[in-house]
Amino acid sequence: MHMNSLLKVENLQMHYFTSKGAVRAIDDISFELRRGETIGLVGESGCGKTSLGTSILRMPTPPGRYVSGKILVDGVDVIPLPEKEVRRNIRWQKISMVFQGAMNCLTPVYTIGRQMMETLNEHSDLPRSDAEDLIREYLGYVGLPPEIVQRYPHELSGGMKQRAVIATALFLKPEIVILDEPTTALDVIVQAQIINLLKKLKKQFSLSFIFITHDLALEAEISDRLCVMYAGKIVEMGSNAQIYGAQGPKHPYTERLLGATPRLFKKVEQLQFIPGTPPDLIAPPKGCRFSPRCDKAFDRCFQEEPPLIEIEPGHRSSCWLHQRG
Repeated sequence: MHMNSLLKVENLQMHYFTSKGAVRAIDDISFELRRGETIGLVGESGCGKTSLGTSILRMPTPPGRYVSGKILVDGVDVIPLPEKEVRRNIRWQKISMVFQGAMNCLTPVYTIGRQMMETLNEHSDLPRSDAEDLIREYLGYVGLPPEIVQRYPHELSGGMKQRAVIATALFLKPEIVILDEPTTALDVIVQAQIINLLKKLKKQFSLSFIFITHDLALEAEISDRLCVMYAGKIVEMGSNAQIYGAQGPKHPYTERLLGATPRLFKKVEQLQFIPGTPPDLIAPPKGCRFSPRCDKAFDRCFQEEPPLIEIEPGHRSSCWLHQRG
C-alpha cells in the first residue's frame, strides 16, 4: 500500500444474487485513493459506479454480497469487520457518502436539524447541546444559516437541500467522501456553486473524494485521476492530463465517451455515439466486454479478456490494441 494511500481496493468482486443468476456488478476492481486526491468514476448507467461506492462504504444494496477481494482503510480490511465496529469506527467516521438523489432522500416530515441529529446520534456520543452547535457550525461551512435546522425539506430549494446533505456527510470529519452524482437535477448555476463549495471544503478539511458522475466535463473540472468503468470493470485509469490531454485516451470506450462530449475550444463536426447496449452482467460476453460494440475489435477481443495493464507511468488500459505481445 502506497504510504500516502487512505484507501486501497484489491480485486474486489461484489455480485447481486438474483433468482436469474449472479449479476457481476463489481468484477475484479483494484485502485488506490491517495490523501488529498479526487478520483473520478465515469461510465454509462448500470456499469457499477454506485455499486462500487456503496461497497466501499460496506453497504452493498441487497441482494448484493461480497464474493472476494479487500477494501483496505488505513491498512485494515473492512469487509470481515463486524457491522457494529464498521458503524462506530469506519462509516461516517472515516468514509462518508452523499448518495445519488440525496436531496430527495430527506424525510419530508422531519426538520433538517432532526435528521442531522439522528445521523450524529447513531455514530457518536456527543451531548445534545454540543451536537446542536456542531450541526449549526457545519451548516455554516456549506453556506446555510443556522435557522435551517428548524426548516422542513419542502421549505428549501434543491441546492439548499444538497448543501444540507453535504454538511451531514462531513460533520464527523471523515477523510474520504464518496459523492454519487451530487449535482444531478440541479440547474447549471447551482451546479457550479456546489462544485466550487466542494473544492473549498476539500481544501479546508483536507478531504479525499471519489466523485461519481456521467459528466466527463464535470470530472475534468474536479478530479485529479479518472477511472472509466464499463460492465462492472475499470477499463481505463489515468490522470486528467493523460485522458483529456493531447495524446488522449487509449481505450476505445473512453474515446467514444469523449467523442460524445461537446468541446468549447475544439470544432466538432458531429458528436459520436456508442452503438448497441451494455451487456447482460449475468452472462457477460466472452473476451473483452466492450467488443460487441467496438469498431476496432479483432478476433482476440472476442476470445480473451484483456488485463488492465500500465501502458505508460500512471496510465492503465485494458485493450488488446495496446497489448499485442
